[in-house]
Amino acid sequence: MGPTSHDVVARVRRVLRIRAVGHTGTLDPFASGLLVLLVGRATRLARFVEQQAKRYVATARLGQATTTDDLTGEPVDEAGRRASEPPSRQAVEDALRSFLGPQRQRPPSFSAKRLDGERSYARARRGEAVAPAEVTIVVHGMELLGYDYPDVRFRTTVSPGTYVRALARDLGTRLGTTAHLRELRRETIGPLRVEDAVPLEDIAPGAVIPPLAVLGHLGTLALSEDAARAVAHGQAVAVPPAGVQCGESDAIAAVAPGERLVAVGRVNEERFQPEVVLETPD
Repeated sequence: MGPTSHDVVARVRRVLRIRAVGHTGTLDPFASGLLVLLVGRATRLARFVEQQAKRYVATARLGQATTTDDLTGEPVDEAGRRASEPPSRQAVEDALRSFLGPQRQRPPSFSAKRLDGERSYARARRGEAVAPAEVTIVVHGMELLGYDYPDVRFRTTVSPGTYVRALARDLGTRLGTTAHLRELRRETIGPLRVEDAVPLEDIAPGAVIPPLAVLGHLGTLALSEDAARAVAHGQAVAVPPAGVQCGESDAIAAVAPGERLVAVGRVNEERFQPEVVLETPD
């Protein structure tokens, strides 16, 4: 088992000597790969970073369900749903392709979804029967990397809020059997790649990158120094014609000279209104 997201945050706090440390997404004990950490005022950007698609490599094990839909849970005896013989490779490929596009997904019972104000996993741990409401997700990509029954290794790119262990569970269902997630590695979050990440043991003050680097999906607005000072005080400023470079989101990153991220907000009636301010007023 590797470090959890809480372990990583604790180490960063010690190394950087800063209390304000957050992360986007979790890193389960059996998972590995990319975890985006936000420090200081940049912790306010979590909701914008989380808007981006994520890519994973995962391994589903067919023929066995668990209470958590992954290897950390207790086995569930569903003998009546086990396939009489292993699915063919073609059947696995077809089942994976069937996930592509928008769809409704039932989150795992052991998830962070809230039910009547309480986390679903808290109620599930007490032995309560919980059924989180289905949510809309989008599977942008699904590729079979290897199949050696009972294990199916695949790469998937998904929208925010998607549970890959629920994909593994539902893959079993579509193949006429059961399944759970055995391995998970996050490769990308938006333009950020695990190949460019800093290993946990190498985290140091010099490893921190500018906050603008994690917001490549946002549009941008170039500010003058005077406008930047106004925005830093939470004030709306006029947007010059053709002043916004559009992105994948309606949120806009307001950038001062020197590529300084001053704030993130939205444009309404040709005025930029900051929602999250990063730069301290003079």
